[in-house]
Amino acid sequence: MLRITSAQINPTIGDITGNIALMLQAARQARDEAADIVVFPEMSLTAYYPGDLLDDASFQARVEAGLAQLLLATRETPKLYWVVGAPVRRAGIGKPFYNALLVLKNGEQVLQYAKQLLPTYNIFDERRHFEPGPDVTRVLRVGDVQIGLMICEDGWNDDGQDYVVNPFQRLADAAPDLVVSINASPSNIGKREQRHTVFGAACARHRLPLLYVNQIGGHDQLVYDGASFAVDAQGVVVYEARRFAEDVTTLSFDPVGRVFVQHDGAALPTVPKAGLPTMEFYRQQIVLGLKDYARRCGFTQAVVGSSGGIDSALTLVLAVEALGAANVVGITMPSKFSSEGSVSDSVVLCRNLGIRLIEHPIKSIVSAFEETYAASFGETLQGLPLENLQARVRGTTLMEFSNRFGHLLLTTGNKSEVSVGYCTLYGDTNGGLGLIGDLYKTEIFALCRHINTTAGWELIPAAIIDKPPSAELAPGQKDTDSLPPYDVLDEILKHLIEGDRLAHAEREHADAKMAELRAVPEGMALIVRIQKMIARNEYKRRQAPPVLRVRGKAFGSGRQVPIAAVQYA
Repeated sequence: MLRITSAQINPTIGDITGNIALMLQAARQARDEAADIVVFPEMSLTAYYPGDLLDDASFQARVEAGLAQLLLATRETPKLYWVVGAPVRRAGIGKPFYNALLVLKNGEQVLQYAKQLLPTYNIFDERRHFEPGPDVTRVLRVGDVQIGLMICEDGWNDDGQDYVVNPFQRLADAAPDLVVSINASPSNIGKREQRHTVFGAACARHRLPLLYVNQIGGHDQLVYDGASFAVDAQGVVVYEARRFAEDVTTLSFDPVGRVFVQHDGAALPTVPKAGLPTMEFYRQQIVLGLKDYARRCGFTQAVVGSSGGIDSALTLVLAVEALGAANVVGITMPSKFSSEGSVSDSVVLCRNLGIRLIEHPIKSIVSAFEETYAASFGETLQGLPLENLQARVRGTTLMEFSNRFGHLLLTTGNKSEVSVGYCTLYGDTNGGLGLIGDLYKTEIFALCRHINTTAGWELIPAAIIDKPPSAELAPGQKDTDSLPPYDVLDEILKHLIEGDRLAHAEREHADAKMAELRAVPEGMALIVRIQKMIARNEYKRRQAPPVLRVRGKAFGSGRQVPIAAVQYA
């Protein structure tokens, strides 16, 4: 019987000493549970993904020192094999590094395997720094068990559709008893189920059991959910680690029956086929993303502009869940166009959340701008410039507070508005991080209702959820004055921005709406208008804060579109 520890840890990019400490702590647990081998995620030494830090000579030196430190650490557990991930320098023509898997034991390197398939799509750009590993199989013998080894993307091409090379097939040809895959697989809606489908099919095809160990944690825009798992030789997922939390678990593997059991020999509990409900997934992904972003950037507190609208309300709720009520501040900044509910609804919400709400009226500040503008330029400030001025005064006020008191400013734009530029650059786009920037407006409403349902009361007041969305920058202004209804707009945006990356049901729904619109001239005109709005506002998105990614295609590193280009003729 082989005892194998899945060490799903939360490493920090560049914190090599801290990451080694996490690995050593997990290895000690593995040793105490009489494990033979402990498995860490892909690039566990540096965390995934260090990006252009790999070009920095001082970082390269720290990686080399970290590898030496890691070897020393393994001497504390002399009987235990460590499977770790790290960038390893290579010689010859090509990129300077391999994305490598190393097997270490008692101060020695036992084995090295270099990742063969380097993703360069969506959010990935590994070919920028790494050279593909040679088309070879690496198998580790531990006692009587032969363990085949691979890294993340190597296991995603068993259908042969994306790469010429199929490392899973090559590994299967070596006939191991068990496959171990180390991974840094970022999370988005449906990703857990996709992993289970892809690896379950490969395991069933080759009649091979597999242990898949994933990273967790928030890293800038990306969140890794963990959810490490084991699959039996029939392709059935028989074990799953926690989601959005560190999890170090020792399993036993019987090489004769090729089955996984708990480390004490008891049967594993059944793994549910369905994961978290969509809204709960969004909630947990965003909360972990904010926790780690704040922690890693040195923030303990956050500030949000509280407009009395649904976007700022949801942002405040998620911020409180991540950081605690004592560490979140709301600021309401009414103008002469603000409705009564702008302040009163904010007061009720912040009272419900137990957070401090500061009122900072901007009417006199805006008036001063209007007067000096008229004096300098000989005309009245009105229309769009006046609307944007109010947003920029609010943005400046929030940045002043952030600068003075050290709070992280959270921007409150949603994906629907950000897509079409329904936001003010240097105004409501100010901030360090966007929590809801990958959620469409219809999803904002749904998540607020979900939060109230799970709370068992109106944590977010119904008045906020039910009021017609408005920027409140002009008399009687409503979002629908400038945009189509959100249930229509969101389907157009899903089709144009995410397309094939949508889940099947979402894609069908979006395609049906697009077909309906294309059938009439006014619908076709609306589609063209939205296409142009998306293209025209790329420059805003480039200057906006990063947003936490929850869907298959998010603005940011995963969508590289030029600003100065003719996208739609």
